Amino acid sequence: MRDFENDRVGDDDRLGDLEERLRLDDPRFATALAAGEPTSPREYRHTSAWSTLAVAGVVLGTGVLLSHGLLLATGLVLAGAAGHLFDPQRHDVRRRPRSPV
Repeated sequence: MRDFENDRVGDDDRLGDLEERLRLDDPRFATALAAGEPTSPREYRHTSAWSTLAVAGVVLGTGVLLSHGLLLATGLVLAGAAGHLFDPQRHDVRRRPRSPV
């Protein structure tokens, strides 16, 4: 016969661990979830990425209109940086330890 009381305690512990990981991973989302006010998780908030992409487009377009190589290069670099900001797992990137050569 199963001991359902112990199963419930184990489930409560797992839910508590999950809640703590969520709070550490995205505090803004966890606070809004606890308050009952919906907000987007961090993976779906791209305000800075869209802003950087808009600036990159303006700089790139200006570089094309003026035939100015430095503006073209700057626009392309900014567009690449904006593309990186759209990656939802950009915070999870871990550096691999260097192996001795």
